Amino acid sequence: MRYSLGIDAGGTYTDAVLLNSDDGRVLQANKALTTYPDLIFGIREALDGLDQKLLSDVRLACVSTTLATNTILENTGYPAGLILIGKTGIPTDRKIEYSIQIRGGHNSAGNEVEPLDIQPVEEFILKVKNKVSAFAVSSYFSVRNPEHELQVKESVMQLTGLPVVCGHELSQDLGVYERGVTAYLNAQLIPLTNQFMQAVTSEIKKRNIEAKLMMLKCDGSMVSIEEALKKPIQSIFSGPAASLLGASHLSGFETCAVVDVGGTSTDVSVMHEGLPEISDLGAVVGKWQTKVKALRMETSAIGGDSHVWILNHEIHIGPRRVIPLCLAALKYPEIKEKLMMQQNILRNQIGENIQPTKFFMRSGKIPDELSPEEKDLFDRLSDVPYKVSDIYWNENRMPSPMTMDMLIQKRLVRTIGFTPTDALHVLGEYQKWDVEAAHIGSEVLSRFAGMEKMELCSRVKEQVTSNIALNLAAFLLEDVDRKEIKKMISGKFFASIKVKMPVVLLGGPVTAYKDGLGKYFDSLIVVPEHADVGNAIGALAAKGIKRLEVLVKASLSESKYNAKPKSYIVFYPGGRKEFSSYAEALNHAENIGSELVMDYMSSSCLDLTGVKINISRNDISLEEGTTPLETRLSFLGIGQ
Repeated sequence: MRYSLGIDAGGTYTDAVLLNSDDGRVLQANKALTTYPDLIFGIREALDGLDQKLLSDVRLACVSTTLATNTILENTGYPAGLILIGKTGIPTDRKIEYSIQIRGGHNSAGNEVEPLDIQPVEEFILKVKNKVSAFAVSSYFSVRNPEHELQVKESVMQLTGLPVVCGHELSQDLGVYERGVTAYLNAQLIPLTNQFMQAVTSEIKKRNIEAKLMMLKCDGSMVSIEEALKKPIQSIFSGPAASLLGASHLSGFETCAVVDVGGTSTDVSVMHEGLPEISDLGAVVGKWQTKVKALRMETSAIGGDSHVWILNHEIHIGPRRVIPLCLAALKYPEIKEKLMMQQNILRNQIGENIQPTKFFMRSGKIPDELSPEEKDLFDRLSDVPYKVSDIYWNENRMPSPMTMDMLIQKRLVRTIGFTPTDALHVLGEYQKWDVEAAHIGSEVLSRFAGMEKMELCSRVKEQVTSNIALNLAAFLLEDVDRKEIKKMISGKFFASIKVKMPVVLLGGPVTAYKDGLGKYFDSLIVVPEHADVGNAIGALAAKGIKRLEVLVKASLSESKYNAKPKSYIVFYPGGRKEFSSYAEALNHAENIGSELVMDYMSSSCLDLTGVKINISRNDISLEEGTTPLETRLSFLGIGQ
């Protein structure tokens, strides 16, 4: 019997799932905490929980990971050099340490507007080659003619041998700077992705698994590891893509809305006729606007492990995540006794970090540089959980609240606290870990909130439910002002929102929120079996998808009185070709687009016999019935 292995290294949990390759049935699944910054330890623990004998029959393994997203958000990528060619500029609010802008570029017809000034490029390359790990190149209108990018790429390779990424290789969209940003971020990720995939490959081989290794992209498609290593930027948001595919696979719905309640966040997206809905804009990661095609989604920073804290008798949830008390108590049972020991916290001292149910401990990450205040606080901490009074009052001095924030942001400190997951343990609706720890935490926190513990937990659950409802409604009612949607959600009306497709819920505790969501929406709401490991299943449910465009554009004579085309130019990814007639150009466009789709499927190790190619066409003509001045062919290839 043949099996498939899906691995999802998410923001909070790492899931591993074993599927029967013939019928898609889930045979085994296991969860582990994601280990940051080295994800391989969490993956190893997740794999350890599967039947090791069955792993030898795995023939396909697919990975989705938060590595690229976290690296960009935290600015921890390897240094890279950015070379921009032509009419653009590098904004001063973007931290790009090694960059240069030079003369060159083309126009919209692919004709050179200014010769490439190669000398300063070579001087820049030699100057920074020992300071960077890769280079990125983006030229003005390189999507119409990439020759300047390719010339610079050749120079980089000859002078350094380092990896070099061209903007036209990652995106066909116009926007030289945004393509440059995409290439720059991609260059930063290459060394990290190589290290990560080498570790994953080594871990798989160690278990005698001889499988084809694939990675999930952020548009919901699956690619070979070779392709993924060249373009790691395409794996940003692969986690939400995996949840979308997993929900569709588990529920059997090819069209559905999906709500994934993770530990760190809640994501909403839509599957339409078997394919993820893709955003017209490129993916935005932190402050970076990229040209990466990703699924359209709505994200909220409230998840099952969001920190529940009290200020002025009001309940606040998130935006930061903590390790739930019920989970932490399994490894550190002493926190239950510490919770019961009363802490003298004054009302004017209370904040997100100064809470009677919050604990702090070192993460294990070695600090690089710390300010004196950060070092002082870091030195007070240990590898076991300390409560607030252990850190502050025992030292009889209070550091700046921002100091602890900085240590948490740098991932030097891990935090433990009360969460919506703890609240569900108290309510008896999700009891996977230490119920007693959740009860003790709720009693302590409820005294600060001025209410009974069951009321506190019920209110936490309702806040999470209404937040999920708001995100789902905002996603489906895309053009409606969010404030108006919030009025609909928070108001008491004799009406609800009609959703014209099933809503599928994913995540460990989502069953607890199902009935509450039914009060807001008139829809079929489904929690499929194995919803707690849907992301790992989604990594295996992916198809091979290739989207590309080929443009046929008339080249007009220069006389403004004669608009008759003198030739037709076909622009396609990586090249251009000129023809004397429209029919020849169109025929070439159809052929080259199909060839590029099939080449991609072949390089991704997919079955070519099952590839389907859909072509849509959009013409622009001066008059109806005349030969188009421009034809845009959009190709969508789908393979198994």
